[in-house]
Amino acid sequence: MKNFLDENFLLTNKTAQRLYHEYAKHMPIIDYHCHLPQQQIAEDKNFENLTQIWLYGDHYKWRAMRTNGVDERYCTGDASDFEKFQAWAATVPYTLRNPLYHWTHLELQRYFDVHDIVNADTAKKIYDECSAKLRTPDYSVKNLLRKMNVATVCTTDDPIDDLAFHQQLKDQGFEIPVLPAFRPDKAMTVSDTEAFNTYVKKLEVVTNISISSFDDFLYALQNRHDFFASMGCSVSDHGLEEIYADDFTGHEIDSIFNKIHSGKQLNDVEQRKFKSAMLIHFAEWDWEKGWVQQFHLGALRNNNLRRLRDLGPDTGWDSIGDFSQGRALARFLGKLDDDNKLAKTILYNLNPADNELMATMIGNFNDGSVAGKVQFGSAWWFLDQKDGMIKQMNALSNMGLLSKFVGMLTDSRSFLSYPRHEYFRRLLCNLFGTEVEDGELPNDIAWIGKIVQDICFYNARNYFGWSNVGETIAVQHA
Repeated sequence: MKNFLDENFLLTNKTAQRLYHEYAKHMPIIDYHCHLPQQQIAEDKNFENLTQIWLYGDHYKWRAMRTNGVDERYCTGDASDFEKFQAWAATVPYTLRNPLYHWTHLELQRYFDVHDIVNADTAKKIYDECSAKLRTPDYSVKNLLRKMNVATVCTTDDPIDDLAFHQQLKDQGFEIPVLPAFRPDKAMTVSDTEAFNTYVKKLEVVTNISISSFDDFLYALQNRHDFFASMGCSVSDHGLEEIYADDFTGHEIDSIFNKIHSGKQLNDVEQRKFKSAMLIHFAEWDWEKGWVQQFHLGALRNNNLRRLRDLGPDTGWDSIGDFSQGRALARFLGKLDDDNKLAKTILYNLNPADNELMATMIGNFNDGSVAGKVQFGSAWWFLDQKDGMIKQMNALSNMGLLSKFVGMLTDSRSFLSYPRHEYFRRLLCNLFGTEVEDGELPNDIAWIGKIVQDICFYNARNYFGWSNVGETIAVQHA
């Protein structure tokens, strides 16, 4: 029997172990999509206790606690930080076979060198020991990033954000680039007329551009796109239920904008046409600047309306949706490709039923101009676990080139999430190692090790054009 979470965790054979320890383990991390708060990085925040860094805003843990019968007071409510941690610690033993069980113990080991099993009896010891460390300079958020060999962080930012903390980080000379990503979802969320027009007013303020027409709206958004580029941004991101690729004319979009701007509700057809037009404009701007565009598709959000009213969005009431993705995605990418305006693109699906769809869709638009130009992105959100990662990599292997994959990201709001890269790397090495040992791949460790390092680091660095990122760390551990 193996020991729990030992040095060869998830590595089931000698070849897998060698690939991980000699090739994957020390590769720098390029976190090209996350939700880390840049203000906390700029201020080099120290968290007061383990609850603040581990449980605040973590809807994964909240969902598990609620399922375990924990009252909302201990999730998002007014319980003390220690009471919330106690409730979480008492829940952990019931998360067996949920990825939270692995993540929880990996994070305690990697950041705090704590190897206790989390439960109600160990809660106070773990809380006190980790909280004391968090209050020391070694555990400021910048040092947490350094500790995990993070080479680049790419945050998620609305077009109206002033990016002041990104500028502050530049001025500080922080050696880990913290770059913005352009996330314009609110600029095309036209199902809520009042919210959309409030957003337009905010856009007017930040750009000092009066918006009375669709052309004005586009001009203001492009102004922000240009500003983001000036701040080092080279990545956009969209969180959508599905891609929108309905036919539209310029006259139709002008009329639709005028209608919603006057306070009237759009019907479903008008909403789809407007979203389709916006996606094309955003994609063309990305292509013009040589950016990478990302599309996170398939989340069915805010399903519990009572809890949405009480707690707001992003508090743990979302699920996998069953949207039809293929035809519209082919139309959208095809139109851009036909106009020779298709930027490098990463597609993420939330429904595992769409794995093979995505793995084959990318092959339709990989035209040889760039290695892996269109990517099937890493297993995302509910699929960000052992089974989901393996299925994503197998689908990509079977129908594309896993060797050109840009690898893992955190997609997290937590500074303690970086062991997810280790989790991914162990699974990747185990896939290759098992097939070497079974005679399905040649025993060429040097070549397979190179492929592993490419997927862990070099592919992403080259794909995003961050040529010098992490070079010192990578050479040091080569």
